[in-house]
Amino acid sequence: MPGCPRLLKEYKELSTAKPDPEIELKLTDEADIYQWTAKLQGPAGSPYEGGRFELKIVCLPTYPLAPPKVTFTTPVFHPNVLYKTGEICLDILKPEAWTPAWTLQSVCRAVAALLSHPEADSPLNCDCGNLIRSGDMRGYRSMARMYTAMHAGGNGS
Repeated sequence: MPGCPRLLKEYKELSTAKPDPEIELKLTDEADIYQWTAKLQGPAGSPYEGGRFELKIVCLPTYPLAPPKVTFTTPVFHPNVLYKTGEICLDILKPEAWTPAWTLQSVCRAVAALLSHPEADSPLNCDCGNLIRSGDMRGYRSMARMYTAMHAGGNGS
């Protein structure tokens, strides 16, 4: 499997490491080291609890100098996720904030942490952001639980 030495190293580490119960990270196609899929457990205590969310991760040949493109393929109601495309607004995924110290596993952890700690000040999903900014946490949590139940098999808390 030709490709980026760093991705090959991460692949090797993942294949020999003890499985992480919260994050399942694997190659989408064994023949393409640049295409990955991750499945995240919805964080406990969040409205996403019990859900299983899939991410599509695409690395450029310049990885780890350039961040991967990470999108949700599971629909999610969250202020920092564009519902229609799964695009994620997360600082570390922007070229100016990216550092090669991040791995694909740590990126997945950061996305999972974002589910627990939404940032409503610059939302991609304005409806969701408006609920949080107006103080309607009950409405936000209710909608997030409903979408989690519909799309990610969860029941939220």
